[in-house]
Amino acid sequence: MKKILIVDDEVNVGLLLSKFLTRNNFDVTTANNGANAMEHLKNAEYDLVLCDFRLEDTDGRQMLINIKTSYPKTGVIIITGYSDIKMAVELIKMGAYDYITKPLYPDEILNTITKAIETRHALLEEEPVAAATTTKPSKSDKKQVLSSEFVLGNAKASKELLRQIELVAPTNYSVIIIGESGTGKESVAKSIHLNSPRHAQPFIAMDCGSLTKELAQSEFFGHEKGSFTGALYTKIGHFEMANGGTLFLDEVGNLSYDIQAALLRTVQERKVKRIGSTKEIDLDVRIIVATNENLQDAIQKGRFREDLFHRFNEFGIYMPALRERGSDIMLLADHFLKMANQELGRNVSSFAPDVIECFMNYRWPGNIRELKNVVRRAALLTEGDEVQMKALPLEISINTKYMMPAAAEPAPVSHAEPTPATAKEPKHDLKNAALEAEYDTILKVLREVNFNKTKAAEILQIDRKTLYNKMKAINLGK
Repeated sequence: MKKILIVDDEVNVGLLLSKFLTRNNFDVTTANNGANAMEHLKNAEYDLVLCDFRLEDTDGRQMLINIKTSYPKTGVIIITGYSDIKMAVELIKMGAYDYITKPLYPDEILNTITKAIETRHALLEEEPVAAATTTKPSKSDKKQVLSSEFVLGNAKASKELLRQIELVAPTNYSVIIIGESGTGKESVAKSIHLNSPRHAQPFIAMDCGSLTKELAQSEFFGHEKGSFTGALYTKIGHFEMANGGTLFLDEVGNLSYDIQAALLRTVQERKVKRIGSTKEIDLDVRIIVATNENLQDAIQKGRFREDLFHRFNEFGIYMPALRERGSDIMLLADHFLKMANQELGRNVSSFAPDVIECFMNYRWPGNIRELKNVVRRAALLTEGDEVQMKALPLEISINTKYMMPAAAEPAPVSHAEPTPATAKEPKHDLKNAALEAEYDTILKVLREVNFNKTKAAEILQIDRKTLYNKMKAINLGK
């Protein structure tokens, strides 16, 4: 269990944070001032310190200096008000992992803490063991540091992916990661960052797919207080937050053309200016972008700037889909099962043979993300120590049960006499023909809507209950 120390002189804030993090499986200790916090640190080892910037006996800057001097392996996150953001950014450059602004939001806190602890553990694994000789280690002796979300695979595609990470990480190249949704593009970006000379600096991830045109400039470049209606405080943009480190832009193809133009200027000049400010800030940021679409096609259609594409495309990495990774499917499934056991306090040890066959035959349109969710769900539903077919979602068990090979050879024509069983089979039975047609129609619609039964019922113009009954009648469900 990960240990967290909360330092805040507001007792209620510390208590609420402690209860929330305890519910999320963290071992939490609280301190109401800096001296008390340092005493706790002297008596126990903590993965992370969550420290308010303003304390009754000191401030976040001095606390960061004290912690990094005496306990350099301990991560620090600063809790700050909007008026302290500029100082918080300075603290990140001094070694703090990140900052969280008040008011505090549970999802933001949990996400930031999880990423901070992952980064800390990855960096600890990177520390070289003292060599017995003075011989310079060869390139092959260097241990590669990977994001905790990255699972080493044995498939050829997985080994090639690892080779490319190792190749590009030590450089300062911008990287485009191309792959379907759910293939683990962010975990690759993190692994590149952790193996780069920038590994001790911030890794800032930004989801471009969720940005509106109006918000994008503020998110990228930041703004000054009062620079526009609703700008109630100074905001630090993602470029400035990532200064010295790595900025990861996910689903970059979704950015509007206007924002692409502003982005190009920033990338070319390596300077950023907040909205409403006249001061330019020098940037030293490595950019890694990810996309699930073909940007060359987007360029041809006038949706993506060719000059920006070439700025990003100094090195390209293709993310293989899960269905292309063969035996890695079960390697990943076992990994996610162990994670689910730890999360749920269960002891599910394996998958039934028909589940393994099902996993290997399913096409996994949601890729690694879908596999992880399926395994977590199965672990929750499994009563014994082995995952059975009944614990799998309907869309997976049906898809694999009724999926025909894409290029199946026609069955050879048999000239033998029919067996008694086949002789009895009614070939021109209208009732059976109607059932077959109904089965084909229902299955076709289910596949079209990715087994969303509400949408399927709407298309078929029946209610959900009728759809369930029909699926049961034609053996489409368990």
